[in-house]
Amino acid sequence: MVHSAYDCVELVRECPAKIESVEAYGSKLLLGCSDGSLRIFAPETESSSDGSKSYALERNLVGFAKKPVLSMAVVESREFLISLSESIAFHKLPSFETIAVITKAKGANIFCWDHRRGFLCFARQKRVCIFRHDGGRGFVEVKEYVVGDAVKSMCWCGENICLGIRREYVILNASNGTLSEVFTSGRLAPPLVVSLPTGELLLGKENIGVFVDQNGKLLPEGRICWSEAPLEVVIQKPYAIALLPRFVEIRSLRAPYSLIQTVVLRNVRHLCQSNDSMILALDNSVHGLFPVPLGAQIVQLTASGNFEEALSLCKLLPPEDSSLRAAKEGSIHIRYAHYLFENGSYEEAVEHFLASQVDITHVLSLYPSIILPTTTIVHDLEKLDIYGDASYLSRASSGVSDDMEPSSTSHMSEYDENAALESKKMNHNMLMALIKYLQKKRYSFIEKATAEGTEEVVLDAVGDNFASYNRLKKSNKGRGSMPVSSGAREMASILDTALLQALLLTGQPSAALELLRGVNYCDLKICEEILRKDNHNVALLELYKHNSLHREALELLHKLLDESKSGQSKITQSFKPEDIVEYLKPLCGTDPILVLEFSMLVLESCPSQTIELFLSGNIPADMVSSYLKKHSPTMQARYLELMLAMNENAVSGNLQNEMVHIYLSEVLDWHAGLCAQQKWDEKDYSPTRKKLLSALETIAGYNPEALLKRLPQDALYEERAILLGKMNQHELALSLYVHKLNAPELALSYCDRVYESMRQPSAKYSSNIYLVLLQIYLNPRRTTAGFEKRITNLLSPQNKTIPKLTSTPSMRSRARGSKKIAAIEGAEDTKVSLSSTDSGRSDGDADEYSEGGSTTIMLDEVLDLLSRRWDRINGAQALKLLPKETKLQDLLSFLGPLLKKSSEMYRNCSVIKSLRQSENLQVKDELYSQRKTVVKITGDSMCSLCHKKIGTSVFAVYPNGSTLVHFVCFRDSQNMKVGGKGSQLKKRLETAGYTN
Repeated sequence: MVHSAYDCVELVRECPAKIESVEAYGSKLLLGCSDGSLRIFAPETESSSDGSKSYALERNLVGFAKKPVLSMAVVESREFLISLSESIAFHKLPSFETIAVITKAKGANIFCWDHRRGFLCFARQKRVCIFRHDGGRGFVEVKEYVVGDAVKSMCWCGENICLGIRREYVILNASNGTLSEVFTSGRLAPPLVVSLPTGELLLGKENIGVFVDQNGKLLPEGRICWSEAPLEVVIQKPYAIALLPRFVEIRSLRAPYSLIQTVVLRNVRHLCQSNDSMILALDNSVHGLFPVPLGAQIVQLTASGNFEEALSLCKLLPPEDSSLRAAKEGSIHIRYAHYLFENGSYEEAVEHFLASQVDITHVLSLYPSIILPTTTIVHDLEKLDIYGDASYLSRASSGVSDDMEPSSTSHMSEYDENAALESKKMNHNMLMALIKYLQKKRYSFIEKATAEGTEEVVLDAVGDNFASYNRLKKSNKGRGSMPVSSGAREMASILDTALLQALLLTGQPSAALELLRGVNYCDLKICEEILRKDNHNVALLELYKHNSLHREALELLHKLLDESKSGQSKITQSFKPEDIVEYLKPLCGTDPILVLEFSMLVLESCPSQTIELFLSGNIPADMVSSYLKKHSPTMQARYLELMLAMNENAVSGNLQNEMVHIYLSEVLDWHAGLCAQQKWDEKDYSPTRKKLLSALETIAGYNPEALLKRLPQDALYEERAILLGKMNQHELALSLYVHKLNAPELALSYCDRVYESMRQPSAKYSSNIYLVLLQIYLNPRRTTAGFEKRITNLLSPQNKTIPKLTSTPSMRSRARGSKKIAAIEGAEDTKVSLSSTDSGRSDGDADEYSEGGSTTIMLDEVLDLLSRRWDRINGAQALKLLPKETKLQDLLSFLGPLLKKSSEMYRNCSVIKSLRQSENLQVKDELYSQRKTVVKITGDSMCSLCHKKIGTSVFAVYPNGSTLVHFVCFRDSQNMKVGGKGSQLKKRLETAGYTN
């Protein structure tokens, strides 16, 4: 016997007649005796000295039946009693008056009643009859069917009837009498059909009870194995009580249908169920099986280690005892979990820990090697002390907080000392079970912790002191009334810290990494020590990142990057400079100084990605440039040029000027070094000088005057020429190209650039630059001292205005021009100032210009320029500048295409003139045709303004040719429009204050 589910009590002693049947009616017992009498027993008002109940004879109905009462059934819903003796009779309750007797049931041996529909089915020999109760005293026969043999057992199953016939079971269709075989009942025991509360059936086969549905199909619930073949079976949840020949057997209705209790009683003839007990009828006495209270049964089962059965009984506790039920279930789950854990069933154990809702620190106390963070939460140990002591709670949260020290040294020392000892107790299965447990608990913990953090942020933002006071007041009422979320983040920290350690101990670094990448509350100190000791560097980076320790994370990343480069590290994963760049991207908006500091470490190795980081992060370029200038001057120009290449608009004029100055400083250092070695050549181009020249030509944000002052006097003429060009000193720039660099091609390219930049619809103005170059080719070469003096005068404070190339002549320019080319007559009639770009010169410069000349003329370059740019030069002005000795043959390449183009333009203009004249004639012709429009005036023609007939009056026609008005009406309408406009103008003047 596992435990006592029922207490056996003798209810009736020494009945005078032999008991043939028994039935319960309320609190009374109805005994059908062999002499045909019905004895009614009722409980006595006073119990016996031992506390057991006893029944006394209340009434004896002699002659209740002529023969022994074989079977009875109380139908409380219809308030009558069915009795089976020589026939089937119905008796009114509680008077037991006979209201009906079914004479056709004479000789019946068994019957069953359908409570739902009020149908009676009985078996007589090989016939099965069905009657229906139509209310009152009437019964109507419905069907009668013939079966193969005498019926030994029967029971309604829905609309059908299950019959036990000799050695087999059949399903009889009550509508048409169809028989469906189920299976055989066995050879030794008679058939037994029992109805279950769910509507299914339990069919006996020898000592086995088989579960079938209402159609006779086997159910997967399994089978009940009795000790012997039962004579009768009664179902009283959660047990099945079977009457065996030598005793009464009680088994659980939950698989595997284990034996619960055995009640030894001999000669038990009948078994029936009452409201609160089971009734056992012997020959001359009656015993009752009274269920032991569920609480007591649960205690017995728990003490004997039958936890599953105890949990199933907890579910049967009444709803009003929900708190008791929850407490008992939690206690049983905890004890069962400890039992399973000690026996190695770790996964099943944690499932019961989950069902018990026990605190996670209680479960984690079973894992001493898991280091937990310090907590201020006090747990109720009495609720967890299920064994009578706290032996299982040696590592409860309070004990953990006492053992834990804030310093990392104590953590790691404890971890090292216990590692060898605890490794024997901890195995992979234990940790895997813990991981599953923590993962299932984690969602609710994280949700509560997040809600708590959000609430605090809102309260801080709103400044709701009253709400804060109320929350503090509620939390101080007592530990039992403390809000659920008061320590949610601490519990989440304990859970996540333990989960991370379990994942690492089971060799799941990728899962640990995913944990750290999401929302987590891992304890920083503990996790940092563990991750650092076991070289889980990627996880450590995520831990720093989640806790906003970006400096520590970047320092670790830089260290790992250096170790990856050196190849001396034991780390399995290689790190690249791009990893630092990727880490810095989200920090650009929050901590640009930190971004700049650590970007210096990878700027040289991956400059494009780093500068792209600066651009995408919207870090101010001035801040980046100044930081580079201070910490990495060599990369400042690289940053500026890459930034300019990526986004020219992002580089301000100051930064462009700074970049050009950096280039110039490098070029000057390079020039000084070569000069010291006496190896300087104006035609040498270093990479930096090429960048400088390109920047001077393409960038417009620098200050050319400041750069020009830094150039040496005897070198870097090409840079000087570009800067003079930026200052619109085109003549000086071209003079350098021609006389200092001896590079006519560069001079021509310079003119092309100026021409394209100054191009206007009238070509004669933009062609002035080529005439300046012609002048330089034709005039004597100036001395070097003259050039430098002019440039010095140009950069002097008195000469800050830089004139632009223009077409407005001046008297002084014409005077100098007449002085230079006195042989050309009418030069003053030209509308272009040939030397306007030199208008900023002083008179002393003009004298030096004329005095230091030479008679050498670069005629070949002049002719080449004319032949190559004939379409951009004013031919008449160019011819006036040429010397008289120039041969016409040499000008064929210039004059040929020029005259051809002029002739072509003349012809085109003539054609255009003719076309326009023709178009003019067509327009005039159309005008004349429109003026010839005929308007027909009839007697019905109406004025569109006054709506009167036109008649013989003077009329006017609108341009559409169909609208006719009187001329007087038309004139009046025009006067009205003029008057309206005048009045409006007058109103506007009055508003503006111009009227008196």
